[in-house]
Amino acid sequence: MMAGKLGQWCERHKQWGWWLLLLALAVFWLWRGELYRARAEAPAAPQAPAAIAGPSVEVIWLEAESYQPHILLQGQLLPHRQVELRARVGAVVTALPQLGQAVTEGERLLALSEDERRANLDRAQAELALRQAEVAAAERLRRNNLVSETDYLALKSAAAAARAALDAARLALDHTRVTAPFAGSVDALPVELGDFVQAGDPLLTLVDVASLKLTAQVPQQQVAELQPGLPVTAVLLDGRELEGELTFVASAADGATRSYALEARLDNLRQWRVAGASAGLRIALPARTAHRLSPALLVLDEQGRPGIRAVDDNNRVRFMPVTLFAISPEQAWVGGLPARVRLISRGAGFVMEGEEVRAVEREPAT
Repeated sequence: MMAGKLGQWCERHKQWGWWLLLLALAVFWLWRGELYRARAEAPAAPQAPAAIAGPSVEVIWLEAESYQPHILLQGQLLPHRQVELRARVGAVVTALPQLGQAVTEGERLLALSEDERRANLDRAQAELALRQAEVAAAERLRRNNLVSETDYLALKSAAAAARAALDAARLALDHTRVTAPFAGSVDALPVELGDFVQAGDPLLTLVDVASLKLTAQVPQQQVAELQPGLPVTAVLLDGRELEGELTFVASAADGATRSYALEARLDNLRQWRVAGASAGLRIALPARTAHRLSPALLVLDEQGRPGIRAVDDNNRVRFMPVTLFAISPEQAWVGGLPARVRLISRGAGFVMEGEEVRAVEREPAT
């Protein structure tokens, strides 16, 4: 029954059947062509995304830190005070201190024979008393015009000469007793008991090592920041340290070395015997802002200035000059940079200043 109906439909729509047959043949032909093409040609590769311009470099963020700079010098330790006491009169040594003896200020160190000096003092005192009595009598007579002006002045002159002679006799006697001008210890004693010494002969050397003086020379490139009052540390050869402060910086350089003399005073409360020895001097300068980095990251520009290569906000390479504060095999402290900078940590030798790069950030090593 269905076949009969289909045959009737085809008889009525014979023209449409031919069109459908042609359409089916066309679709079959197109499908065969695409299949053959797919077998003969490889599919097109997917288009790669556009590459980023410029080479890749590794960068790290450097943050500014507080840095305490130091100047390191080599100097010599000396006693803060040292004096060689000499004889001021000719006499015989009658008393001596012990070598190395500690003494206080004003304590008697050494005695010389008085000889005729005490007798001279007594005679000078009597002479002054006589001259003063003569002047007093002349003043009473002068009120009655019984003494001339010249005679009166002559008596006053004689009294003044007697007073000067008394002072000289008293001073000569005082010079037989040698006292300590400051607290310290006897460091040298070139005379013996009973020796006769002349005026000017050395008697002993007194030193004060409760504090020490360190002298050194600073190069002209480093003297600008130095001023008295800066804290200093002296490092002895055995590693011990003494603290103190800078007390003097010369205003003019030495003509031969072009360096400036300086002095520092150091506390030596333990009385270490280091006076005369050499020591390192570390001067602490005021704290400042600086950056810490590896010395391997420092480069030189065409003028020989030290600096670093960094990446700016536009991903372009920039040379930034720096001021070198301190450097060691492990690290360098530099100044003159912004508070925060993107430093090229790898690949800086393969890029040029102004070149656009692809910056790959990494965390700095601790």
